[in-house]
Amino acid sequence: MEVTSGSFSMVAEEDSEDLRKDSAEEILEHITDLVNETLAEDGSYNITLSKEGILSAIDTGKSEGGPSGRHWVLDPIDGTKGFLRGGQYAIALALLDEGKVVLGVLGCPNLPLASISNLNGSSSGDQMGALFSATVGCGAEVESLEGSPPQKISVCTIDNPVNASFFESYEGAHTMHDLTGSIAEKLGVQAPPVRIDSQAKYGALARGDGAIYLRFPHKGYKEKIWDHAAGAIVVTEAGGVVTDASGNDLDFSKGRFLDVDTGIIATNKQLMPSLLKSVQEAIKEKSQAPSPL
Repeated sequence: MEVTSGSFSMVAEEDSEDLRKDSAEEILEHITDLVNETLAEDGSYNITLSKEGILSAIDTGKSEGGPSGRHWVLDPIDGTKGFLRGGQYAIALALLDEGKVVLGVLGCPNLPLASISNLNGSSSGDQMGALFSATVGCGAEVESLEGSPPQKISVCTIDNPVNASFFESYEGAHTMHDLTGSIAEKLGVQAPPVRIDSQAKYGALARGDGAIYLRFPHKGYKEKIWDHAAGAIVVTEAGGVVTDASGNDLDFSKGRFLDVDTGIIATNKQLMPSLLKSVQEAIKEKSQAPSPL
């Protein structure tokens, strides 16, 4: 993969504003100690960071991204509520080059390495922790967080919606469960939804744990590029398709936010035509339904 040269740029969700408050002195000190302990244990870098160094490092993620140059896109904890519950979360990193995602990595510490075997997104007894990676034109892989040999992955080949299962966000604030339920009914999906947090859904979809991912936030919500960049390339390099509700590819060249129509869907190439039809029918019905008094 060839990428253009240029200065370092990162688009990230977090900034240091809260940590710069006087009330955050104790937690900043704790974070600084943890970072320096980790650097020392890793041994790759012979450096020690001050508290101001930590704050400055966090603030390197203030880039606006855009269509030109190279930009790293980072979400250090994607799925914060899942993380706090002990459920699914992901560390998501992608590289944009001239507005296109060319590389993506998803670290999912609580996702089983083999597959999701039950409806809450966990599997007792299986090795936990999966690291997904994809480079444009080179396919997608998964390995353990401890570094097992990478295995090529691909989306499922299901072409009959009756046999399909679908992922959606655990949090009702992140997707309209009534709309996704209507879409699944129109499509003929019989399995109940698998609701898990974070871009772990993209990783699970990419290796064939499920057939469909539906995300339809409430009106007014603006999708951020760090919530989708790494996951989207992992799915597309595994042979899947990721679009908005009108079938348009996701455009990561517009800055920190995605300009998408209504929602985001992901599936395999066989199911996408019928999925799009069901999505658009369900959206039309919802828009025509009388508003509750």
